[in-house]
Amino acid sequence: MSVKKSPLLRTKEDHGSKEKLVDTLVSVLGTIQKSDEDKDTVKARLLAASNKKLLRLLEIGSVVKEKFGSVEKLAEETAKALGKAKDAPYVTKLKSLGTGKLYDMFRSATKSKAKAA
Repeated sequence: MSVKKSPLLRTKEDHGSKEKLVDTLVSVLGTIQKSDEDKDTVKARLLAASNKKLLRLLEIGSVVKEKFGSVEKLAEETAKALGKAKDAPYVTKLKSLGTGKLYDMFRSATKSKAKAA
């Protein structure tokens, strides 16, 4: 019988502490998106978030970094998957969305496309 590990336990096993997880997350997010915010401000905000949310953000950030390289490319691929690649204002709007929401839209669009085919 397999018992699902709590987010706190996963954080401690994989990263050692919440602070180290936040440091990793800040570096991953810094490479995939441009931000006007100071890293210390972002770090302070992330330290207030739950371990579950931080683990999800790290997972999404890592996938986006590996598959797409940046949020802008993810937005363009999402627009293609939705069939709106030529609609420039729509692509611009997608680029303004958060990374998590944008990635969820991409996954949903690709699943719908695969189902229809």
